[in-house]
Amino acid sequence: MGRIRVLLADDEHLIRGALASLLAHSDDLTVVAEAATGLEAVSMARAHRPDVAVLDLQIPGHDGIEVARTLHNELDGCRTMILTSYGRPGHLKSALEAGVRGFLPKTVSAHDLANIIRTVHAGRRYIASELGADAISCGDCPLTPREADVLSLAADGASIVRIAEQVGLSPGTVRNHISSAVSKLGADNRHEAARTAQQHGWI
Repeated sequence: MGRIRVLLADDEHLIRGALASLLAHSDDLTVVAEAATGLEAVSMARAHRPDVAVLDLQIPGHDGIEVARTLHNELDGCRTMILTSYGRPGHLKSALEAGVRGFLPKTVSAHDLANIIRTVHAGRRYIASELGADAISCGDCPLTPREADVLSLAADGASIVRIAEQVGLSPGTVRNHISSAVSKLGADNRHEAARTAQQHGWI
């Protein structure tokens, strides 16, 4: 049986390199490509045709869910997993809708990650229990993952320009996302929208 070909996508070089080194100890796994942005992840996946793509949720350019949706639609046989430092309830629902097969925190051990890659490659699904429980308890989030991201940063008082730099979008696009979030939540401004979203556990 051949090795499972893995793509790693994370903008933090230290984390990505550590994951690649740890997975290299598995006889049945091989990292065929690494990416630091969403666009690079899509390009690398098209070029290398991995069996499993392990994607950081917050990767710049396109977030991990958007990358997963693209790979799900374009590459037969490429299964996707999301790694996240903090999983908001709305993210899990969006990830599943995008065809993601694995959703887990970055605190997962290397041994468990290797086993989950095997599980996903075999066609099964793995959702970390704590992330799944949070999603069920908080109900459906009306915000898209990107809207939740920018609203969370806005709640911390960041300027539009600063938010744009952090998420890799133009200031105009950030304003559009914030405006949409404010409208969906029936708020008067972004600060009120952020408070509402925080109360519901969506950011």
